[in-house]
Amino acid sequence: MDLRSLLMGLTFALAWSSAFTSARIIVAQAPPLATLSLRFLVSGLIGVLIARALGQTWRLSREQWRSTFIFGLCQNGIYLGLFFFAMTRIEASLASIIASTMPLMVALAGWMFMGQKLRPLALAGLAAGLGGVALIMGSRLSAGVDLTAVMLCVLGTMALTLATLSIRKTAAGGNLLMVVGLQMFVGAAALALVSLFTEVWVVEMSTSLVAAFVYTTIVPGLAATWIWFALVGRIGAVKAATFHFLNPFFGVAVAAVLLGEKLGPLDVVGVVIITLGILAVQLAKQERAPATS
Repeated sequence: MDLRSLLMGLTFALAWSSAFTSARIIVAQAPPLATLSLRFLVSGLIGVLIARALGQTWRLSREQWRSTFIFGLCQNGIYLGLFFFAMTRIEASLASIIASTMPLMVALAGWMFMGQKLRPLALAGLAAGLGGVALIMGSRLSAGVDLTAVMLCVLGTMALTLATLSIRKTAAGGNLLMVVGLQMFVGAAALALVSLFTEVWVVEMSTSLVAAFVYTTIVPGLAATWIWFALVGRIGAVKAATFHFLNPFFGVAVAAVLLGEKLGPLDVVGVVIITLGILAVQLAKQERAPATS
């Protein structure tokens, strides 16, 4: 892996993990689904306009359209919609920990439903990662965490898993930034429809809300998604997914620094176990994957 790919991976992991902290700021002052829909609309417009300026077209292949719709609905509509709503009830650090288990869910889904074989290292990593999640959940549940919000995050992560399984063909067909912009529109439309019938649109305007909205629109929303697609196209999905092992650490670190969220000893141990479990699963995948230049 070259230096540019390494920097892209680190940037993606940090940007992706920071989204939970900015989201926590937003949902405390505005309706979560309506705000998220607006974020996707703005991000999509920026992405499409830049893509057109670069000469990209929205004349995608049928497979690209299919993958763009699935990714936009599952990641932007279902995954982030459920997480934004859940974070009105739980801390950003807990949400980031649950979301960071996505690589473990991808490995588990591949093993259970797609006939993929797992090496002993991957099996050990999967068991360790799930054990780390159980450790954290046991600690949080005993402290009275909102179980409904936790389950919404789990369902959202399952949707993200499905979106991730559709990413390869989306990243391989060109018009990358156009694809990113279009899948933002899918999420914006789905969330706007749900928000229209379920939310009261009351906003407490503040500098922190505006700053968090601008940040989450540009950095985790547009830039991180583009970097992820570009990284997959550059080094392949297997190697790119390795950077997800940084998400548990980055997620809780950013929440601790910016929001003052505290972690108990069991949380710290659980984060370390999950991180090592994700790394083991991804390293096992690299061992069997063909070399990618």
